[in-house]
Amino acid sequence: MKASDEGDQKAAIGLARKEVARFATPDECSRTTSKNCGTLALAYSSLAGYQILAGDKAAAESSFGSAKGALEWTDRGDRPSATAMVYRDVSEAFWKMGDRTRAIAVFNEGRAAGGDGWLYLGSAAKAAGHAPAGSPGGP
Repeated sequence: MKASDEGDQKAAIGLARKEVARFATPDECSRTTSKNCGTLALAYSSLAGYQILAGDKAAAESSFGSAKGALEWTDRGDRPSATAMVYRDVSEAFWKMGDRTRAIAVFNEGRAAGGDGWLYLGSAAKAAGHAPAGSPGGP
């Protein structure tokens, strides 16, 4: 995050790819092992966010798709919060780049995918007419 905050998206992308590689193994996240699938989904969403900020929307959409795949294998108890964080991260990156339409579409997709209250803390939530309700983790 520090690299991205300092404007070095290339470094941020490289670091995020290392995190993805760390958790994208059958021992960490697979159809049979879901212990770190939520973490993998978050790593992919971070990568997607940095790719969006770097202007590579095609790569970002691919990484976002991989995050969604990891969410499918995420433990059911962790899935609502992980889903919300993944969709919020990607939505916020689109928002920062001025693509409000895509940011709101990602927010709405996150709602439909079952994201919990964390999703409503994003900028697109307000634009879509959804004020944050309650505390994070709740609708």
